[in-house]
Amino acid sequence: MRFYEVFRFALRGLGADKPRSALTTLGILIGVAAVILLVAVGNGSSLQIANSISSLGAGTLTVSSSTTGRGGMPGRVGGQSTGTGPRTQARQLTLQDAEALVDPQNAPNVESASPVVNTNSATTTYEGASHDISQFVGTYPGYFKASSKSVAAGALFDKADVDAAAKVVVIGQTVAEGLFGRVDPLNQKINVDGTYFTVVGVLAASGSSASGFQDADDIAIAPITAVQGTLTSYGSLSQIVVQARSADAVDAAQAEITAILNQRHGITGSTTDFTVYNQATVQSAVADSNQTFTVLLGAVAAISLLVGGIGVTNIMLVTVTERTREIGIRKAIGAPKGAILGQFVVEATILSLLGGVLGVAVGLVGSRFEIVGVKPVVVPSSVFLALGVSVAIGLFFGSYPANRAANLRPIEALRHQ
Repeated sequence: MRFYEVFRFALRGLGADKPRSALTTLGILIGVAAVILLVAVGNGSSLQIANSISSLGAGTLTVSSSTTGRGGMPGRVGGQSTGTGPRTQARQLTLQDAEALVDPQNAPNVESASPVVNTNSATTTYEGASHDISQFVGTYPGYFKASSKSVAAGALFDKADVDAAAKVVVIGQTVAEGLFGRVDPLNQKINVDGTYFTVVGVLAASGSSASGFQDADDIAIAPITAVQGTLTSYGSLSQIVVQARSADAVDAAQAEITAILNQRHGITGSTTDFTVYNQATVQSAVADSNQTFTVLLGAVAAISLLVGGIGVTNIMLVTVTERTREIGIRKAIGAPKGAILGQFVVEATILSLLGGVLGVAVGLVGSRFEIVGVKPVVVPSSVFLALGVSVAIGLFFGSYPANRAANLRPIEALRHQ
């Protein structure tokens, strides 16, 4: 029997019970669409976090005072291994520490070091409008380049403003919208906890931070001298943001920073009172964890695809049982075993292939919308894999019912009621 005739018999068999065929196809559709969408969500989440970390600066290092008695990150602690002994005579980071990090002889791989002080949730008002800024930062002009921040309107403050302790400020998009609405914020004076600052620039939008819980656009940045003179004390720094001369020089710059601060703070052992964060290390760790998360999502979705395959088997077994007498008649008049086998395999494959194609379509359409705040990014390999698996399901899960039909003895099939 030619393939065309086998295919025609298969289509006729599927059309005999359209609701059952549609439900079986739906099971495969849901499984394929789930695999594509969940993998796309995981991939989109990974890219979103990676972009957020990258926006902090590819060659950026952040130095913070250690609050645990041990500096650094796991495996990279201030350029040294972590110690377990108690910290004695811990020193906070100072403006002099930041200035020492830009020594061209001791730190040739450091381009800039920006001391940072900040106040959390500074209350800001403008003509009756009020907004609590999550980050009010005092720093040097080099902070903008190190943090990959640029202005959408106006200008950044410069070294002359720092030297003069000028009360000028550059604000983020969230602050501009919260205080000014449609009013042009440039050259307007805002009241920050009783002190007036003049807005000289508005930062370009940068989106949410890497943590996903803090709005990176809810920020105001002013000269460190003005902030220390009005909002904070002249004491220790919150952190030092260091810009390496290139992305390839980050590790060398980290070693130089560690050596300089160890010397200035009188540290001779493995226990440090500061932490050096390498953005590249953070990004690598986050990428690894998100890859695991994406694989987990794909595995969960694959379970629904497996359930759809089991549904194909179940439906085909029911079909074989219902059509036992028909199979007996066909075999009695000379239909070969291969024709019976081929018909039921083709039926199962058509159901799986149709469900797979529709599932791919649903998955691609669904990926155009945000899901739980994440813009899905489709992984092409997941599309081909899901479609290929759906076809394989038809062949694999349809083979047992097909063999059962093909092996029926004509005399027993004809007696079946």
